[in-house]
Amino acid sequence: MTLDDVAIERLVEQAQGGDADAFARLFDHYSGPVYRYIASRVHRPADAEDLTQTVFVKALEALPRYETRGVPFGGWLFRLARNTVIDHVRTRHEHSDLDALIEQSTGDLGPAEQAVTRQQIEEMGAALEALTDDQRDAIALRFFAGLSAREAAEAMGKQEGTIRGLQFRAIAALRRQLGLDDPDDGGRGRGPGGPSR
Repeated sequence: MTLDDVAIERLVEQAQGGDADAFARLFDHYSGPVYRYIASRVHRPADAEDLTQTVFVKALEALPRYETRGVPFGGWLFRLARNTVIDHVRTRHEHSDLDALIEQSTGDLGPAEQAVTRQQIEEMGAALEALTDDQRDAIALRFFAGLSAREAAEAMGKQEGTIRGLQFRAIAALRRQLGLDDPDDGGRGRGPGGPSR
């Protein structure tokens, strides 16, 4: 379901007035992106499902106090999601647990392909862990949740240019960590998977 900003604000007003169907439509619209963002940060599907539900419970409880104030509902909701993930990580002391992801992605592969896939996933996990928290959040919000730079900025409480900078530096760091930059091109990204001239 695709909703424009005007339709979302109308649904928010209706939900604030007690319309359960309006809140259900907001949930339908945002639950997938919120789940993908959370899953990219906690790595355990069961935790991601629980935390997604927690975000929407918090949103429902806080909805009567929600005011736009220059931050659209989606930005406000993703800020709740980000804070929920931060609280979860702090209380669980969870870092990168890639076992569940490895098991999911290697189920139908032979032993040799499983070993290669496991190594690639572990390398990506290590590369992501080497990023700063803000860089990881920017990447997760932009690519896993599918938010625009503006929406990610609203969710993180930062300027859009800051998000673009975080994203640029994170991608460059990931390329270096994963050996995707060709040392002969001065870091311009002509290595494997990079743009050709």
